[in-house]
Amino acid sequence: MAYENKSHKGNLGTKISFWQKQAEEHKEKQLINPFSEWRGASHRATLQKDDPNYGRPVEGSLTEYRGKQAGLYIGAEIVELCHVIADLGTLNSDGSYSIQFGKLFEAYTKISNKLVGMLLRARKQGLVLFEGEMLYQRRDDHVVIYCLHVPD
Repeated sequence: MAYENKSHKGNLGTKISFWQKQAEEHKEKQLINPFSEWRGASHRATLQKDDPNYGRPVEGSLTEYRGKQAGLYIGAEIVELCHVIADLGTLNSDGSYSIQFGKLFEAYTKISNKLVGMLLRARKQGLVLFEGEMLYQRRDDHVVIYCLHVPD
């Protein structure tokens, strides 16, 4: 019996230690959580706008992981968009491809409903070029979109 009690006490001590550690980690997270109502949370860390971590999720968090996964997914869709432009468009003498927005819109609606958003993102990455800030169906059907580079 004495052996069982010692063993049980050791397990209990381990469990208490584990839960204390969990409680301390939770408390630390709540103290920096901007929505926390915990006492002492007013001493939470604040970031300045020039801080490189400003507007970014906590490193190693699930939010950071999801953001990276979304970035990979969107990147793959942009690569697919460039391939569709190359397949349906016209090869120009400078090696770029061009297609009118109306023709691309008609073909691409069968593939995805996010064409304009992906075009804007691809332009931000320097892969496509077109006039105007936003493209609208019918009104901008004549606008030529240039695919400057088709990624592998």
